[in-house]
Amino acid sequence: MKKVFLAVLMAGALMACNQTNNKKAIQFTTDGADIRFTKDAFDFGKIKQGESVSHRFAFTNTGQSPLIITNAVASCGCTTPVWPKTPVLPGDTGSIAVTFNSAGKSGLQDKQIKITSNSQPAESMVHLIGEVLTK
Repeated sequence: MKKVFLAVLMAGALMACNQTNNKKAIQFTTDGADIRFTKDAFDFGKIKQGESVSHRFAFTNTGQSPLIITNAVASCGCTTPVWPKTPVLPGDTGSIAVTFNSAGKSGLQDKQIKITSNSQPAESMVHLIGEVLTK
């Protein structure tokens, strides 16, 4: 009885493996928007505590559809990103302005800014890096 059960089980497994699936696989297309930063990190060097640093992260939409940035969030309230609110057409460039206020900060800093858009992947990351010297 055991042998019959195992034979039926094996035959079922083989039939399941040999069946073809008619469902289409999900694929990412390359005809959407694609955000490409010129540089994804900026080292502002050493600054005195209380100073502010600003930088613009330049990017290009290398995709085939308009790029829409829906949000940009910094890892800390001391860092403020400003992004284009209008679509960036394929081949066009834009920038995300980021300002870091070092008041109350000291030592090495790595402020991350997460950008959400309609590109693949939907989230990108840029960094402000540097050191804040205490007075």
